[in-house]
Amino acid sequence: MGKYKKYIIPTIIFTAVFYIALSFYGSIDNLKTIFENYNWAVLPLLLAISLVNFFVRYIKWHYYLVKISSEVNPFESYLVFNSAMALSFTPGKVGDLIKSYFLKESRNLEVSRTATIVLAERITDITSLLLITILGAYFYGYGLNVIFSLTVIFVAVIILLGIPKAGEYFTRLFGKIKFLENITGPFLTAYKTSGELLKPRKLILMTLLTLVAWGIECLGFYIILFNFNVQVSYYNVLFIYSFSILVGSVSMSPAGLGFTEGSLTYLLIKNNVEKDIAVASTILIRVVTLWFSVLVGLISLFFYKKYETKAANS
Repeated sequence: MGKYKKYIIPTIIFTAVFYIALSFYGSIDNLKTIFENYNWAVLPLLLAISLVNFFVRYIKWHYYLVKISSEVNPFESYLVFNSAMALSFTPGKVGDLIKSYFLKESRNLEVSRTATIVLAERITDITSLLLITILGAYFYGYGLNVIFSLTVIFVAVIILLGIPKAGEYFTRLFGKIKFLENITGPFLTAYKTSGELLKPRKLILMTLLTLVAWGIECLGFYIILFNFNVQVSYYNVLFIYSFSILVGSVSMSPAGLGFTEGSLTYLLIKNNVEKDIAVASTILIRVVTLWFSVLVGLISLFFYKKYETKAANS
């Protein structure tokens, strides 16, 4: 955890500054009125939708984990998965690697193997986003060239990870570089494990499951807009949301901060949503998804530590 603490204060400061700036981009007085008149009775539903989304993503995590080790029971796996959400604000979600640290400490599982699960999660996340956005980009005419280029690069990476000889080649290459020679063993293990987790059947199955997760998450955004009396189709909302998340992911900023919100606001305005409503919708969806996940992660981390302490003393 100490390694990631350095992200906390800068991220909090950046987040506060950015959301204040976003509020000024709209109109603070108008936003205040908009939020005062919003149907807050829908908030429990939005949070429940996020919890369902988290659980669907946990299923993917546990599916991959079982392929590597059957030692971790579903409850422990669930706590480990949720606890990592406390670090959702790290660049590229590298904080998810803390799951590997937990499993190394509790089950002595090789980090080089469990870290590949995080890689597989990211790959299926991006793959499903690309599937959604490439269709939307073609239909709506937004960023088709960029998305197509990303798709080609991503497909090439997946194919490369599925070629064992490529892993052996890179291992030999790293072995010739003095400061990399010590990682050749773990690298080859990780490469081979990635190839196993990303075999076509597993990749297709988990990408489809991830599509369900994105669909559920986007449902919350659709409900938010519906309660702002915004008339827009669900698929258009799905494209706007997925495209914005993809932009945030590619940017590698902490949790896509700035880039995701900017894309959401821009695309909503481009779809004739009033600027203040676009800003309010963007803030609200990020609160009930990203920042709610951080809260769930912190609570889960507390219970995971108690669980591990009890297991160690039994």
